[in-house]
Formats: sequence, C-alpha cells, structure tokens
Amino acid sequence: MTSIDVTDLTKEYGTTRAVDRLTFSVLPGRVTGFLGPNGAGKSTTLRLVLGLDRPTSGTATLGGRPYAALDEPLRQVGALLDAQAAHGSRTAYRHLLALAVSNRISARRVDAVLEETGLAPVARRRIKTFSLGMRQRLGIAAALLGDPAVVLLDEPSNGLDPEGIIWIRETLRRLAREGRTVLVSSHLMNETATFADHLVVLGRGRLLADAPLPAFLAAHTAPRARVRSTEPERLRATLARHGHEMLPDVDGKWLVNGVKAEEIGAIAAREGIPVLELADDQASLEQAYLALTADDTEFAAARTEPTTPQEV
Repeated sequence: MTSIDVTDLTKEYGTTRAVDRLTFSVLPGRVTGFLGPNGAGKSTTLRLVLGLDRPTSGTATLGGRPYAALDEPLRQVGALLDAQAAHGSRTAYRHLLALAVSNRISARRVDAVLEETGLAPVARRRIKTFSLGMRQRLGIAAALLGDPAVVLLDEPSNGLDPEGIIWIRETLRRLAREGRTVLVSSHLMNETATFADHLVVLGRGRLLADAPLPAFLAAHTAPRARVRSTEPERLRATLARHGHEMLPDVDGKWLVNGVKAEEIGAIAAREGIPVLELADDQASLEQAYLALTADDTEFAAARTEPTTPQEV
C-alpha cells in the first residue's frame, strides 16, 4: 500500500514553529483535501513530504520511505507546488521531455499527458506565452507524467476556466478510483467539497481535523431541517412546544435549527400534521471550516459596522 505518512512532524524556522508535531496519513483510493488558513503550515508540510526541506523532528514518508530515498521519483510521486516553475523559453513538449528523460519515462508518455491535459495543440509553443491556466495544466501534466501512485497538488484549480475546473475535478476522482493516493491543498472550500472524500485540516501548524468529509460536516455544524406543510401554523405551534422554532424560508418552506428531519417527522406524525417536504439542510464545507478555524486564522479582516452618511 502506498500511503503518505506524517508522524510527529515538526519544522521550526528560528523561533517560528511552522509545523507542530503533526501526525496524519493519506490513504490510497480516496481524494484527501488538505485545508487550513494562510500560515497554517500546509505548504511547509508538502515541502517536507517532498524532501524540499528537512524537518526539525519527526518523519514524512511515502510508502514507508522518505522522498529522497526513492529511485526515479517521478515514476512514484507526482507533485505540483508552483505552476510558474517551468523555464519560460522551453516549449511545453521540451519541458516534459526533459523530465521524462531524467526518470526513464518514454516520450510516448509525454504525448499522452499533453493530450490528457488539453495541451497537445500548444505543445510546441514556448511556456512564456502561456496563460496562468495553461501553465497550471502543464504543471498537472508534469505531475502525472510518471503515472505515479501518489499525487500531491497545491491549488490545482488556480487559473483554470470553468471547463478546466470540471476537468481537474473529474481527474482527481478518476485517480482515486484507480487506487492512487491523492492529496490536494486548496483554499476553495466549495470546490473541495465536490471532489474530497476525506479532509485533513491544519491551524497554526497543528492538526485540527482528520476525518471523512461527511463526519467533518456533522461534527462542526449544528443540525438543521427544512420542512413544508399544508398546516404550517399548526406545525409551528407544535414544534414550539418541543422547544424548536420554525423560521420562514423560500417557496413556502420553513427552516428549523438544532434538529434533524427525522425528529420533526416523528413529531408531525404523532400530531397528524401533513408534511409535504422534509429534509436535513446540510451545512456547507465553508461554514464548517470557518467554524473550526476561526481561532486559528493568522490574518483576518476586521469586522466593520455600516455607517450612515454624515450631514454636510
């Protein structure tokens, strides 16, 4: 099994502890979202996993081995940390070919990833003429070049147009279905929710959460249900007697905070109140993330109260 295993990992830069005794594993067969506010230690952790920096203490291994010990690493681990890292005077094809030759990867594989990432028509263009989205696709092509069992991507949707975002989302899911280990760092909560099966969340270098996406949402948001009835006032009064307040929503629906749909259904059934629609209202990943990380955000904008125009 090829997993990413981080054990008691610590990294200090002078008096600053960027990563603080971090322990988690990223397993094959699922997409793991890697989340945290700016300064949480995500980029430092990725650099430590990829051997680009040395830990102060602890270990980060891939399939039980440190990255530096891997032979022909591109054939085992693919990574995108900085889409701007490619040499601008090279063509996309020559850039990927140089990577391939250094890891005994065939030129046919270069053609394959150029086709897969949609860059085949511009393969002979110099990289300095590429847009941000094209450079991002090239970075993803480089990460996939060796057909690796482990894929690490930092902000893979950055610069992509809507078609590209859908493409990378489907690509991540496919890689997981193929049994690969996929770790994706992102600031886009709503986008992460579309592809992640599992979440690892950091705050100020510490592990805040390591859980499947549904469990994370359940743990960090209060239950809420949405209901519609032909007798809303009767249902409202009945729920009030049980300590639940119905709040008007849209299209004749009502929201009830702090309770699950099954409880409302049971109360309505006992009282013989007809219910037309009833469902749990799932909180968004963004809401759950903000609830968890509110105290661990290094940079936060001050809240301001609206002001009234002054008379002149």
